[in-house]
Amino acid sequence: MASKDNSVNIKGERAKASGAYHHGDLRAAVIAAGLKRLEAGDGGELGLRALARDVGVSATALYRHFPDKEALLDALADEGLRRLGALQAQAWLKAGGGIAGFKATGTAYVRFAHDEPALFRLSFTRQMPDRKEGGDGGEVAYNLLRAGVGEALPGVKDPDTAALHAWSLVHGLAMLVLDRRIEWDEGKVAEVVGLTFGGVG
Repeated sequence: MASKDNSVNIKGERAKASGAYHHGDLRAAVIAAGLKRLEAGDGGELGLRALARDVGVSATALYRHFPDKEALLDALADEGLRRLGALQAQAWLKAGGGIAGFKATGTAYVRFAHDEPALFRLSFTRQMPDRKEGGDGGEVAYNLLRAGVGEALPGVKDPDTAALHAWSLVHGLAMLVLDRRIEWDEGKVAEVVGLTFGGVG
């Protein structure tokens, strides 16, 4: 009887694993489960075992994609940066680029921090490993920032320093919102970002 029960359990586990793989990439499924836990405030339960249960596979099945919890947290942080970059790109296009687009990317940055605080904090507190060019989720966001500096301040001598200046200011504003030093008010945020990212009209 015990042997039969064990066989049923094994089959059940295989069915779960098969279902997880059948519906898509396991790595993507685990990242999605981790993001869901972050959104729900379950940041303390971001271990491989907890996420393996969420997607219906054994913890050992995850080691091929994430050798340890640190690798998982890095992947979640990178996904956060990718989301931020995508939102800023959308804001840039919607505003029509140029100075207006530059300001819109700054507002989108602070909005992302407000809307997804746990993911934002994780994304900017991880010591990300060195990556090959194009492998960092924050590349889109930084490229937009640098391009915006070029359009808003065409005469600037060092665009990288100017980009760092703008990033520092908008990140500081995001942290003030996250730490509840100021209340979230998108209109006010846009006004402050306009001064930070414009000062040029």
